[in-house]
Order: sequence, then C-alpha cells, then structure tokens
Amino acid sequence: MPEAFPRVAVVVVSYNGTEVTLEALASLARMDYPAFDLVLVDNGSTDGVGETVASAFPRVEQIRLEVNEGSSAGYASGLAWGVELGYDYVLLLNNDIEVEPSMLREMVRLAESDPGIGCVGPKACYFERRDHLWSAGGKLRFRNAITHERGYGEPDRGQFDRDEEVDYVNGCAILIRRAAAQAAGAWDPVFHICVDDADFCTRVRRAGLRCAFASRAVLYHRVAFSVGPYGPARNFQFGRSTAIYVRRYARPWQWASYLAFTAAAFVAAYLRELPRGRQAAVVAKLKGLWAGLRMELPPSPAPVHREGGCKTSGGGLNTGTAPSRELPAGGG
Repeated sequence: MPEAFPRVAVVVVSYNGTEVTLEALASLARMDYPAFDLVLVDNGSTDGVGETVASAFPRVEQIRLEVNEGSSAGYASGLAWGVELGYDYVLLLNNDIEVEPSMLREMVRLAESDPGIGCVGPKACYFERRDHLWSAGGKLRFRNAITHERGYGEPDRGQFDRDEEVDYVNGCAILIRRAAAQAAGAWDPVFHICVDDADFCTRVRRAGLRCAFASRAVLYHRVAFSVGPYGPARNFQFGRSTAIYVRRYARPWQWASYLAFTAAAFVAAYLRELPRGRQAAVVAKLKGLWAGLRMELPPSPAPVHREGGCKTSGGGLNTGTAPSRELPAGGG
C-alpha cells in the first residue's frame, strides 16, 4: 500500500427508488474504508429521490441527469465524473444493495496488491437469502446469454473463498482503477441496461489488465430491482445489448455458437413461458436481438472524459487525503 489510502468515488445510480437508495447510502456510509466520497447519480428520477437524499445525506455529492437513458448512461456519467476529478478508483453500484462494512476495504486491498488488476468485484449474495450466492465473479461465453455468474443460486459453502482472476465483474458493484478507465475507455451507454459490464470488462482485458474477484468483500443484492422483472421491456433490452456485444467481439466460430444456443434457447423459453402466459417476453427478446443486429454499430468509447448535461451539488464524505497508515489485510 502507498503511504496514504487511495481515494475512491463510491457512485450509486438511482432511478425512482428513493427507499432502497436511502438504505443503500446508509449501508455504504458505514463502510470502514477511510478515504471515500459518496456520490448519487439521479438518473432522471421523477420521485424526488435527489431532494430526499439531500435532506437525509447532505454531504453526499449528486449528479443529476435530466433524462433517464438507462443505467448504463448513469454509470457512464459517474465513472467519467470520478476519473476527471482524479480519484484513484471509482466504485459503481446499483442502488438495490447492502454491503458489509469491510467490502470496500477488501476490494481496494486486492486492487492495490497488483497494478495489473483493472477492476474488482465482491462476493454478491441474495438480499433475502444471504447464505446463497448470486455472483462470485463471472464468465463470458458466446451463447444466448453472454454472461454467466459463478456460484449462481448455490449455498455459500466457501467454495469461492479465494481471490482470483475472473472473466468479468458484474456491474451491480465494480471497483475500477482510474488507469483502467483511461486505458479501456468510458462506460458505454449504448447498452442501456444489460451487458454493459461485460463490454467494459472485455475492453479492460484487451487493454492488458485483469478483472478480479475479492472473496472477502461481501454485498447483498436485491436481484432485478434495478432492471425490472422478467418481461417484454427488460427482455427487449437484453436481446438488443447481447447482439451489440456479439457484433463487437465475436469471431466466426463464436457467432456460430451464439446463434445455435440462441435458437435452442428461444424455443425452450417459449414453450416454458406459454403455460404462464408470458410468451410475449420471449418474443420481445427476439425483437431486441433483431434490433441490435440491424442498428448502426457505434464504435467503442474513447478514453473517459467528463460528459456535459449534468448538474452537481452537495459536498462529500471522508473527502481528502487520509492519514498515513497501512491497509489491514484481513476480512471483516
């Protein structure tokens, strides 16, 4: 560790989720890492979350986006803000989370152990079933779903209790080294709500850096609160974003794998959802896939810079350089 603690911008993106956002901020404010600032990206909310947060947490910085263009746009603004202001790391978070007090300390500890680590993710468990895993880092593959969470739905028996490299870090909580954002480019808002984490981590790895899983950093996630339940709107965006990712990165044999798995998955999902009356959600994913395949494909983002169109307010939490002392190596 350097003489002073690295400074971290802890960025929570919220859209019309006042209650859970307040709970998330309260949880994050209790973290035992001594050098972080809390930041709220109000992603075009209409429920007054910004005003409520300003009253309850007057020292929390706020970035206000006037129009909601998806959580990816919120993440893009938050990451650009943190990098421009010179933070050593930016921690991007959904608002539907609760964290253990030691989470950030453990994530920074791992990142600082190796300058080749570009981003770090925690062990994410279900909010309602805290002894069950939701994600212990992720794998990337060219199938109907690009991402696969390690340990998904499994009881946490310690099977992932080791720090290690992973293909990608789930976007519900991702700690990004400033140099990684500069090397890989900005968070890409084109993905709207899905697959943006896979895209960013792919660019991090192509820049010669690694993604890592911090086994002693623990978070609890209200799964699907941010992106919404299984339904046509969500599935359309999922299909569209997946197609964009495949167009950017797939080689010929990966295209073959993706199309084969997608065709089989569509039939299986349609038959599964037909008795439940939810087949429209399956069709919507296919429509999203078609839209993603037909749209003009934008280039990957250039290195991070501050985007216009947002207003900032508020102060900060733990702002400034921390006293010189070593970062504890143990978990909390």
